[in-house]
Amino acid sequence: MPESFTPPSIVVGIDGSRGAVRAAVWAIDEAVSRDIPLRLLYSIDPLGPDPVASQEAASQQASAELAVRYAADAVEATQRPVKVEIDILPGRPVATLVEASRTAAMICVGAVGLKHFDHDRIGSTATALVTAAHCPIAIVRGSERTADPGPGWVVVELDESPDSAAVLQFGVQEARLRNAPLRVLSSWQSRFTDVHDSHAVSDGNRMVRAQLDRRLSHWKHQYPDLDARPVAIHGSVLNYLAKHGEEIQLVVVGARNAGGIEELFGPTGSAAMHNTDCSVLVVDRQRLL
Repeated sequence: MPESFTPPSIVVGIDGSRGAVRAAVWAIDEAVSRDIPLRLLYSIDPLGPDPVASQEAASQQASAELAVRYAADAVEATQRPVKVEIDILPGRPVATLVEASRTAAMICVGAVGLKHFDHDRIGSTATALVTAAHCPIAIVRGSERTADPGPGWVVVELDESPDSAAVLQFGVQEARLRNAPLRVLSSWQSRFTDVHDSHAVSDGNRMVRAQLDRRLSHWKHQYPDLDARPVAIHGSVLNYLAKHGEEIQLVVVGARNAGGIEELFGPTGSAAMHNTDCSVLVVDRQRLL
């Protein structure tokens, strides 16, 4: 018999946390823009067959149903035209989401889950998905702010990896989807002898901006209304993110950008984006549907 076909969807990992609800609301635009469903997925760890485990399983099922209903209500409250699907499946959260990622257009999770209390760090589920999932991963930050600060920047970090063209394309799509300015970053390191040479730094920045301008020219020609600007960074991208964190809504980075991933998801990156609403989207060209 032929394998059953699972149509693509935007999958949101639900665990009862506020972060998961924010991820569900954030993901609405992704689903609407593709005209595909928003799938709210909750996974329950299987328990043993003894009576105590059976009672615990019933409690877990009730908690799962409450969590997905709460997230679905938050999505419906936006009154956006999106189809919502709900799934409660047995299994560990990371394994369940990785399996779902085989057919998903994107997986969205909150930066911090229900079991994590350090809001300055990325949760273990989100971190594991970055390397294991088979589709782009959105790690959604957010706050309880009521005021709308306006459309923050979409920032794309480019390197020399084979994914960079796909990362830039994805960043352009996200900026247009969210009607946001696009900032395309590339970092470089000067030679030791040039560290304190302002002329060498200026020349290096000028060269990097020229390279980025060439890469942006196609997209500026295709979308003349796109506010896209190149940014050359001498040193670490994290310094730029820390300085402009309040103005950034999303960072798009390639999954094979080892340096960028390590910085963004390590303690230093978490500290740089502390108290911001800056989400992260990890893209691998081989994982795109």
